[in-house]
Amino acid sequence: MIGRIAGVLLEKNPPQILVDANGVGYEVEVPMSTFYNLPDTGARVTLLTHLVVREDAHLLFGFASEAERRAFRQLLRIAGIGARTALAVLSGMSVGELSQAVALQETGRLTKVPGIGKKTAERLLLELRDRLGADLTAGIAVHRAAPAASDVLHALLALGYNEREALGAVKQLPEGLAVAEGIRQALKLLSKA
Repeated sequence: MIGRIAGVLLEKNPPQILVDANGVGYEVEVPMSTFYNLPDTGARVTLLTHLVVREDAHLLFGFASEAERRAFRQLLRIAGIGARTALAVLSGMSVGELSQAVALQETGRLTKVPGIGKKTAERLLLELRDRLGADLTAGIAVHRAAPAASDVLHALLALGYNEREALGAVKQLPEGLAVAEGIRQALKLLSKA
């Protein structure tokens, strides 16, 4: 298993990059979250990797952080989810956003990822719910919405606010608010925007 690669970044063709490690050029597929943070070509790069061995190919996937690689591996454990789909999920949302979507059981966030339909999203949320806690979030700070914050978020979505606006308002609320007070303060914040 190739667990890490360090070398000179030769090419960037999303989602694939070419890394020269001591004279050997490795084709590495990376999620867009990693791709956007890569240095310019010609610079040194270090990535954590996961090697997928198939009958017809050996595919190397690279990640900027351990949290991304851990999330990728958890996604691969789900029946019917292959490496390309797992890469698409991590390209469409950060590990923190994935954790939050699982914690709040939000299929809508996952269905925005190309190739993920409603049934696949529901299966992902169901299977990741039990695995997510210890494995996926170890070593990263994830904002998990408190039950009251989750209720406030759902109320704002039901009132017609989009997900970005609702999440932005809920994040600004102080901890420990009752649901009714949280909704009132969130509406006040949204009316000022």
